[in-house]
Amino acid sequence: MLDRFVSLFFSIPGPWVVGAVFFLAAAETALFIGFVIPGELAVILGGVLASRAHVPLSGVIAAAVAGPILGDSIGYYIGRRYGENVSHGKVSQRRARARQWIKTKGAPAVFFGRFVAFLRSFIPAAAGAAKMPYRRFLLWNAAGGILWGTGSALLGYFGGQQFERVVRWAGRFGIILFVAATALLAGIFFFVKRARSRRGTK
Repeated sequence: MLDRFVSLFFSIPGPWVVGAVFFLAAAETALFIGFVIPGELAVILGGVLASRAHVPLSGVIAAAVAGPILGDSIGYYIGRRYGENVSHGKVSQRRARARQWIKTKGAPAVFFGRFVAFLRSFIPAAAGAAKMPYRRFLLWNAAGGILWGTGSALLGYFGGQQFERVVRWAGRFGIILFVAATALLAGIFFFVKRARSRRGTK
């Protein structure tokens, strides 16, 4: 199935590639198809086509960022509207894990969930069902979408001819981004807290 999808994606006319990246990245959470066709795969393949000069890299990155943000927002409103009645077929265990992430980690779960394949499709709906304020959701969602979309597109772009190996590494790359994002946020939190403590001692 993977080989068939890759072959089909590479047959898309150049001008339509950006649209395909945008749609598949958005549909992963808006239509809950992420457990069938990961949006990450479409973004990486878009980056590969950009490396072959079939499509502008800037267009792929823009689609890879905007698609997830829009798709996650749709998923959020579906979850907010239908709550626990949202049906994802035979994926109730993953849905339960997404709810648990939201419950234990709060708003940052929206950011971190973007880098975990089995949670990415369900975190937005879980956040909506939990009645998380949309402004807070959008802040963390946009931050995750920018890092994930840009990183995935660049992975495909610099992977170039080695796209088969890149696709196999896609899940590990998500983990690497997850760890890097965690370290970055921890560093920001540490320096902000330290700056505040210094102000308090003056």
